[in-house]
Amino acid sequence: MAKRSIPPSALTGLLEQCARMMHSLGFDQGLFPAQWSALRYFAHAEPSHCTAIHLARFQGLAFGPVSRTVRTLITKGLLAKAGSAGRGRAELIKVTARGQTLLKHDPLNLVAAAVTPISEKEKEVLASALEAVLRALHARHEPNQEKAGKRSPAD
Repeated sequence: MAKRSIPPSALTGLLEQCARMMHSLGFDQGLFPAQWSALRYFAHAEPSHCTAIHLARFQGLAFGPVSRTVRTLITKGLLAKAGSAGRGRAELIKVTARGQTLLKHDPLNLVAAAVTPISEKEKEVLASALEAVLRALHARHEPNQEKAGKRSPAD
């Protein structure tokens, strides 16, 4: 059987459909997609990286909107301040018990369930391909961030 050639535009379309579907799933349990993303980050990040600035760098976003998202999650009782992060003004953030409970209903669990039946070999190929796409996009995106006056993650 001959292997078929899949045009990049077809793959781009599939990635866009997946991204849109995952984004729309994020409007759940009274949260917005950015809030779910922040909650997930703080649940899985190294304790020393549990600050709003580390979240902003991880997401490649400006600090202001990320800080507002964190404040909103604190107000909702899903995150809490956990002390100072060293010499600077950055505050450590932790997920509250209420936040941990809400994460059990994370809409991305639906995506995990959809990926589960895929063979291990296909998962490895998918992971490698997605990592390559992310690396390429980050490489093109980061110079634009610096031109816009944003600090790079290395700063």
